[in-house]
Amino acid sequence: MHHVPDSGVILDLGSGHNPFPGATILSDRYLEITQHRRQAITLDHRPFVVLDIHALPFRTKSIDYVYCSHVLEHLAQPELVCAEMMRVSKAGYIETPTFMKDALFGWAKDMRHQWHIIQIGNRLVFFEYDERRQQGLRSGQWSQAILSDYYDPLQDLYYPNQDVFNTYLEWTDVFDIVVYRQPSASEVAEEPRE
Repeated sequence: MHHVPDSGVILDLGSGHNPFPGATILSDRYLEITQHRRQAITLDHRPFVVLDIHALPFRTKSIDYVYCSHVLEHLAQPELVCAEMMRVSKAGYIETPTFMKDALFGWAKDMRHQWHIIQIGNRLVFFEYDERRQQGLRSGQWSQAILSDYYDPLQDLYYPNQDVFNTYLEWTDVFDIVVYRQPSASEVAEEPRE
């Protein structure tokens, strides 16, 4: 993150158990542990707002910078949330896991990720998971190696290459989004067969 202001109103949207150190306001939808967050929320001296991310309770452009890390992959309507972020904030930072990270760790299904997301220029492209891709490798071997308290050579591949395992977008004013949803059962039934 290169453009975080030194002062002003900095909102951590979905601060959870690991809030952004530079945030002046923390926020989350739930105070309790949920299917999306398995650790207790962190509250400190900073103001905390319980909010619905689809309808942010802030005036237009009243936030100088919004930080949104590992939140968008969980939401049913990411286009609404992105529009709300652009409405309330002058700039911001978004981070999500890539498909590779979800597949290797097998986290998408357990953590209820609905999307894998890529960044192309100033655009986020959301791809809705189908059931098979959401399951990932269906093995705990990668997690055991990477998250081990003991050294494993795979850690040398994972930790220095976070740009492969996470999608990052830092934006000013606006950014573009494209959302690709899985077809519904009725849409699949209507497709012509060859």
